[in-house]
Amino acid sequence: DNGVAAITIYHQSHIGRVGDYSTMAADQGMIGLVTADSGAGPKAVVPFGGRARRLGTNPICIGMPSDLEGTVLLDMATSAVAAGKISLARSRQEQVPPGWIVDKEGNPTTDPNDYRDGGAILPVGADQGHKGYGLAFMVEIFSGLLTGLGFGIDPQARHNDGVFIAVFNVAHFRPLEEFKREVKEFAEFVKSSPPAAGFTEVMYPGEPEFRTEQQRRRDGIFIEDGTWQQISDLMEELGVTSQVGQP
Repeated sequence: DNGVAAITIYHQSHIGRVGDYSTMAADQGMIGLVTADSGAGPKAVVPFGGRARRLGTNPICIGMPSDLEGTVLLDMATSAVAAGKISLARSRQEQVPPGWIVDKEGNPTTDPNDYRDGGAILPVGADQGHKGYGLAFMVEIFSGLLTGLGFGIDPQARHNDGVFIAVFNVAHFRPLEEFKREVKEFAEFVKSSPPAAGFTEVMYPGEPEFRTEQQRRRDGIFIEDGTWQQISDLMEELGVTSQVGQP
């Protein structure tokens, strides 16, 4: 009846893609805000000006209902990159872009192996990393301290993540259909900006991911040879290859 609901959750293990939850809210005509942290589990990110891991990748996500085909969705790590993309580069034997990670001495590096060897991820923002750090700090408070989960590093605390979720019923603020139409019009206004050099168009938040989802539903999901080999080896080890099958 109040139009706004908020909950905190902890000790729930890994929740997966936080964007799924904000999208659920948007599909029901509501705005969904989700933040998540690693609780007392292993850290991945250095604070701005530091060289030792003190933060998780601490994602924040906001989903908006609209008349657009895809959900208007900000779904981002507050670190320069999600840890999974570093693992992906490592499995592909590729370097990562500058500004993603530092080695164990705090020096900039593009070698993904340095991350596994005691390095860390930087906050989002490159030379303006204090902004990403500030966001990560606030996410930690929402998802760790407000939940009662706490903070710090406990080697046994893997996946004791904390989550904060808030949902806003648009209809309690203004007519939903008007809002959805205006969000679409706003997105179209922003997209009408002529593209800068090196770009073909401007997209609204969530549009690249929506297009990727459509393409993968149509063409399938590419898995690197190294990743598939690990999966195949595990299936063989567990004796389930005949049940699961090979591609």
